[in-house]
Amino acid sequence: MSVTVRFAPSPTGFLHIGNARTGLFNWFFARHHGGTFRLRIEDTDRQRSTKPAIDAIYEALNWLEIDWDGDAVLQSENLPRHAEVAQAMLDAGTAYRCYASPAELEAMRERQRAAGLPMRYDGLWRDRDPREAPDSVAPVIRLKAPQLGETIIEDGVQGTVRVANAQMDDLVLLRADGSPTYMLSVVVDDHDMGITHVIRGDDHLTNAFRQTQIYRAMGWDVPHFSHIPLIHGPDGAKLSKRHGALGVDAYRDLGYLPEAIRNYLLRLGWGHGDDEIFSTEQAIEWFDLPGIGRSPSRFDFAKLDNLNGHYIRQAADARLVDLIVPRLGAELTDAERARLCLAMPGLKARAKTLVELADNARFYVAARPIALDAKAALLATAEARGLVAGLAGDLAAATDWTAPALEQAVRQFAEFRSVKLGQVAQPLRVALTGSTTSPGIFEVMTILGREEALGRMVDFGNCEGNRGAPQ
Repeated sequence: MSVTVRFAPSPTGFLHIGNARTGLFNWFFARHHGGTFRLRIEDTDRQRSTKPAIDAIYEALNWLEIDWDGDAVLQSENLPRHAEVAQAMLDAGTAYRCYASPAELEAMRERQRAAGLPMRYDGLWRDRDPREAPDSVAPVIRLKAPQLGETIIEDGVQGTVRVANAQMDDLVLLRADGSPTYMLSVVVDDHDMGITHVIRGDDHLTNAFRQTQIYRAMGWDVPHFSHIPLIHGPDGAKLSKRHGALGVDAYRDLGYLPEAIRNYLLRLGWGHGDDEIFSTEQAIEWFDLPGIGRSPSRFDFAKLDNLNGHYIRQAADARLVDLIVPRLGAELTDAERARLCLAMPGLKARAKTLVELADNARFYVAARPIALDAKAALLATAEARGLVAGLAGDLAAATDWTAPALEQAVRQFAEFRSVKLGQVAQPLRVALTGSTTSPGIFEVMTILGREEALGRMVDFGNCEGNRGAPQ
């Protein structure tokens, strides 16, 4: 059969990372089966739904490279259609008007509470003559749900799930003000959009029983349901902000690549043997519902960092430069961009996020005189400054500015001064990078180039005491 799925986030805030995983599962399922992936914005909560939140959803999906087929659907534009279906059910006798007043509903709940019964509507107006309706109460429209037997769902992840119809009440379809409830809107939109498979979090499993009853009341085909376990934190508790329950935009700002997030989220709850790292093309080829487990998966930042580091190492150098430049806080010249491209192979081998990569690359484009960090400033002694100044004098006459030649020259300088190589190399590192850690110092000298490297060495030789270069 042809496959059509949908992703239906609510624009009441950022796109939560768990919701993004649901979108990915739907997207990969559709692409695997050569089907259709639709996007629906469920914006019927008019007080909480905002245009910036809707735009943030589009931006997050675009960043994750999740494309949708056709135009996005705004649920709020379908409200007349939802009301039309409620009226059709009323006309068919599968729904009825309920005139229970707020006081009557509260009294109903009090009786059930006192008797230790579940609180649900008791069918007060199910079979009552509408001519008895009070003029002072605007009615709601309720589903005339089946009271006998069971509602059974053959779930693509959870298996066969059933509930006794006696445990469910007649849910409200249309409120007294004429607005549709979530249950009705979702069913109508899914039917009208031709949705064949509903893949969503298992917190919606109980909704599936009620929605199935609406489908059957309308005589519509019920889609195939698959309810995926939610994501938990490393401690097994429900995912919260302290675990990583952030918006997709936050992960982008934290320096993660979209391909790493896609790979990691897909692997949370779905598996293909022992494969941990796979391309988008492989995921499309392999993904299907049987690979989804029934147990909650656990979010692990350490695993995400390692995976992101892998994708950083695989990324093109020019792309990484483009990604970190906005994080450096300054406009770069073409020469500085070229310098970063040359440095990128050494830099990306040491970074797990774009934040780390930018921090590690910053010294390559720092303005002179470069600042020294706290540890580096401690090494800016008079002796160290003297060694670097002397080395700068010797290297000023060098004709071969390659890493092997520079290493040989520095070794010869250390031997001539009767000091160990490290006694020269570490102050040299401080002078060139402002830090005590960096890629190989001779690689750094080559990438900086003769003029910049010598200039930084002279600056270091002239800096005051152990305070480092001027700020």
